[in-house]
Amino acid sequence: MSESRKAFAADCDVQTRTHIGGQALIEGIMMRGRYNWAVAVRQPDGEIYTEEHDLASGRKKNAWMYWPVIRGCTAFVESLALGYKALGISSEHAYDWDEEEEEELAGDGESKKKSAGTSVLMTISMLVGIVLGIAIFIILPAALSNLVLGESSMNSVAWNIFDGIVRVAIFIVYIWLISLMKDIRRMFSYHGAEHKTIHCFEHGESLDPEVAMRFPRLHVRCGTAFIIMVMLIAIFVYTALGQPINALVDLTGVTEGPLRFVLIMLTRIILLPLIAGVSYEVTVKWAGTHPDNKLVRIILWPGMQMQRLTTNPPDEGMIECAIAAMNIVLAREELEARKAARQDGAGQ
Repeated sequence: MSESRKAFAADCDVQTRTHIGGQALIEGIMMRGRYNWAVAVRQPDGEIYTEEHDLASGRKKNAWMYWPVIRGCTAFVESLALGYKALGISSEHAYDWDEEEEEELAGDGESKKKSAGTSVLMTISMLVGIVLGIAIFIILPAALSNLVLGESSMNSVAWNIFDGIVRVAIFIVYIWLISLMKDIRRMFSYHGAEHKTIHCFEHGESLDPEVAMRFPRLHVRCGTAFIIMVMLIAIFVYTALGQPINALVDLTGVTEGPLRFVLIMLTRIILLPLIAGVSYEVTVKWAGTHPDNKLVRIILWPGMQMQRLTTNPPDEGMIECAIAAMNIVLAREELEARKAARQDGAGQ
């Protein structure tokens, strides 16, 4: 049985589908629940460093941010921000930095300055990453489409389909290239550890590395499937709106040239939140809860195949990290459940 078939079979046989999700880090894992998120990192001395943070929710103040489609954009932005924070934590503890002893001697003041500096660097890194992502996965495919087919106004349907195919191809090549790096290969193994741990929990098994190793490294509700879905839905959205977008740009009086290309790119960037929101509803809210549906399997098939690149078989030490982060999140979930039960009891 193929890995993807095993993943679908495992997801059809769960005791409960958890809302807890995770992310692979540098020598570690981040797990996220309803109330908190936790990081577990394997340190150079072999010990596992853990760190926990509360998860602030804006649902009460901004309920509209959690409406269908909009909630997909909210989840994407939150995941991006938490992911960068978690990566910053893992990078601090995964390596044996020479500056650590100097920081301890410098005192709290210098430590706080360094922490603030790290935060600024992570913010800059995130912004640079977003800009590069737009350049590589939006502007580059469009530029290649112009080069091969001419401007989009000449043949909107063919142009947008070609643009989408090029974008997916670039993404696959990008993932394959970074997977050749040693640190990224290990990160992809931690990704596999995250999936195995979640499978283990959803099947009601004890969270033990030996037990978790039995489960597939692929998972139906994975962020990789979401990214692929974004790219596929983008093809349909951009193709369907190709002529209206061209007509809208025509109203500016710009009929050709670099300025028209810039305006077309701006409309694509503006449409990204809509595309992300629709993709979230398809992959998370619908497909993620109906893994036994044949149509779901067809829709998620491309994302499952991409997980063959973005996950590697982990070792038990990696799963230990995933379990350490998972246990912290589960402990908080149980604590909040007991608080809610006591409040209900007091109200009665």
